[in-house]
Amino acid sequence: MQALNDSQLQALLEDDVPCADLTTDTLGIGTQLAQLEFRARFPMTVCAREEAARLFELAGGRANLSVRSGTAVDAGALILEARGSAASLHTAWKAAQTLVEWASGIATCTAAIVAAANGVTVACTRKHVPGTKTLSAKAVRAGGGIMHRLGLSESLLVFAEHRLFLDESPAQTISRLRRAQPEKKIVAEVADLAQAAIWAEAGADVLQLEKFTPESVAACRLVMDGNLARQSRPLLAAAGGIRADNAAAYVAAGADFLVTSAPYTAAPRDVQVNFRKSE
Repeated sequence: MQALNDSQLQALLEDDVPCADLTTDTLGIGTQLAQLEFRARFPMTVCAREEAARLFELAGGRANLSVRSGTAVDAGALILEARGSAASLHTAWKAAQTLVEWASGIATCTAAIVAAANGVTVACTRKHVPGTKTLSAKAVRAGGGIMHRLGLSESLLVFAEHRLFLDESPAQTISRLRRAQPEKKIVAEVADLAQAAIWAEAGADVLQLEKFTPESVAACRLVMDGNLARQSRPLLAAAGGIRADNAAAYVAAGADFLVTSAPYTAAPRDVQVNFRKSE
């Protein structure tokens, strides 16, 4: 399924080729038949190959897909093939390649964290590059993660920056939110063990442990498990600085799920593009 619609993809083409392809047109090669293929230069989790294929179609070519988004492939694996005039393939080439490389970078990084988490859910934040939410979310899902928040409109997450303006106890805040939004989980971000205890006692459903070390997460889990005053303890979400190289430590410490922004700054995964003339 495409994350970007035809209007969005057409805008990418128009941005890259606003006034025709000067080099191809001047060389006079645009009407010759051509074909190309995308191959993974290194192991990767593929994403955005549907958008790439549609770019070639919008430019006047035809594309065949070899793998689905979310597929882990080895170096050299065929991702996509396209045929058409040299003009059509040159028009879509770079925009399509860049989309696959960038989205596959996010997907591959997400997949690495998911593998390290060994069954514990990995949720990605909304700290994607502005303007890329739809494709970023697709890439996270392709890598096996979920979205922590798509935006401010669908979840309750109480930050210290919210609490600064409140003149009431944490328990009153939780009670008021629960009455107003009864179907929503209430998440409170906390910066230390003392805050975690306060908001757990107040009735938060989830504690977002911001920049806790694995040792601090373990200490928090011990306190929550030993708190007999509540029938059920809040879920513990380790957040801030979660990466593939430390995810396992946070899971071992007792985090119920991991919250990360790391995939959004992952390096793109190189795609090799091979052009050929067609008879």
